[in-house]
Amino acid sequence: MSKRTTFVLAGLLMGGSIDHASAETKPGWEYPAIRGYGKVRPYPDAAARPSPDRTYKVLFDITQGADTPEKPNSGLDHAARLINTFALAGVPAERLKLVLVVHGSATPAILKDERYRNRFGNGNPNTELIQALKKAGVTLYVCGQALAEKEFEPREVNPDITVALSALTVLPLYQMDGYALIPD
Repeated sequence: MSKRTTFVLAGLLMGGSIDHASAETKPGWEYPAIRGYGKVRPYPDAAARPSPDRTYKVLFDITQGADTPEKPNSGLDHAARLINTFALAGVPAERLKLVLVVHGSATPAILKDERYRNRFGNGNPNTELIQALKKAGVTLYVCGQALAEKEFEPREVNPDITVALSALTVLPLYQMDGYALIPD
């Protein structure tokens, strides 16, 4: 058994707990705005740094499911990484206008815990991340057509997510309003 595994087990036996951030954090990684998700590493002299004086409008198109039902969706984590990267660069939260739309094989990520558990046998590993994104001011949508295709009902959707008519409406509407698209 490795030293890390022994340490983790000892901590758990003593009544401790491990959150997502501490279990995966290595030296140099930071979480300046969303703790535990979207890890970033500072590079103070790096090029292409965002200006704290600009407003950024970004649209995430999240279509890929997680590797396993026990892991958070990488597209949602990518949105957290953008927030943390911009925070690291000193961009105020009010200067970020972020929208994301979930559809395709990513659709189950937005389910309430009980529905996710019924489908996959464990609680939704995205619930905490969705709450953090919402708290950070992200507008979150799920494609209504994807819900129907996957045989989910709007009442089974996490309350922090808004059901949109379709990803096919969200994507062009926000792009027409000047949002830069980040595909999955």
